[in-house]
Amino acid sequence: MASNLLLVSEEKSLLKSVQEMSLDGDEPPSAYLVQENSFGSKDSSALIPIPIIDVSLLSSEDELEKLRDALTSAGFFQAIGHGISSSYLDKIRKVAKQFFALPVEEKQKYAKAVNEHEGYGNDTIVSEKQVLDWSYRLILHVFRKEKRRLSLWPENPSEFREVLVEYSTKVKSMMDHLLRTIARSLNLEEGSFLDQFGEQPSLTARFNFYPRCSRPDLVLGVKPHTDGSGITVLLQDKEVEGLQVLIDDKWVNVPTIPDALVVNLGAQMQIMSNGIFKSPMHRAVTNTEKLRMSLAMFYIPEAEKEIGPVEGLINETRPRLYMNVKDYGDINHKYHQEGKIALETIKIAHNNKDLDSWLK
Repeated sequence: MASNLLLVSEEKSLLKSVQEMSLDGDEPPSAYLVQENSFGSKDSSALIPIPIIDVSLLSSEDELEKLRDALTSAGFFQAIGHGISSSYLDKIRKVAKQFFALPVEEKQKYAKAVNEHEGYGNDTIVSEKQVLDWSYRLILHVFRKEKRRLSLWPENPSEFREVLVEYSTKVKSMMDHLLRTIARSLNLEEGSFLDQFGEQPSLTARFNFYPRCSRPDLVLGVKPHTDGSGITVLLQDKEVEGLQVLIDDKWVNVPTIPDALVVNLGAQMQIMSNGIFKSPMHRAVTNTEKLRMSLAMFYIPEAEKEIGPVEGLINETRPRLYMNVKDYGDINHKYHQEGKIALETIKIAHNNKDLDSWLK
């Protein structure tokens, strides 16, 4: 009888949104509880420095070498000198927080449809075993322009749309510059990676909002994952930390630097670089005291554009490590929700211990 009452209570909890459960101080239902897994320790105690790269200095060999080292080891860095002003970063944070502060019924005007990614809401359910994230988010396609579904773009705050387009244009320009520079760091033609994105790559914005959680020891804002993008740029909350990256099997806090943008490589760049660059495993934690927001911009090759390892990075000592693939972002999303690593499904097996160690 007691177990039946517990089941009924849990079913009622799942009918409530994360925001409602946060405001009511509810105990998170089991669907949100993260079990022990193979992705490093649950606690974070590692004091490992996070690479900082000055984008404005990448014409120098010293900074280029720092970039290459960061991407071959950690797969991410904090970007400064990117040319986007502190006041403008504050502006995009402001409109994001204004939207998430709206009444639930106002935000629901932009709710995503069942089993669709774009729009306002929580996780898309793809598996009964799926662990849910303690967050809600607004996902919008910005580029290509014709893919914009303006019915899902908030009209309140009034400057939201204008600010998002302008910010996205600035970030896309930085991403294109970084992709050319990253190729140059490996002595490749500048278009070796960027050309694989196609003539009309996608740029998708994901506004993340993490409410307070009564059990941060058991619940994550976002589960451990690697991004399915080519490259991701994240604007962190200016005051509240929460992003962690897995380094040497330890979760490392990524500090908030107010004017920095966190750049991490998605799995598609790991594929294109033939495993030389790493797509980092990362997650977002929750806390009991403060709300937190972030804005991730995902740069994704055309869905119909086949990507694969750059030929100049394949040789006798380092054979091809991955198959060519189309629409990897969709594949990655499906496996992520099931708690699996999509990269494993397209890895080419080699009887070589050195190759296995490179891929870890």
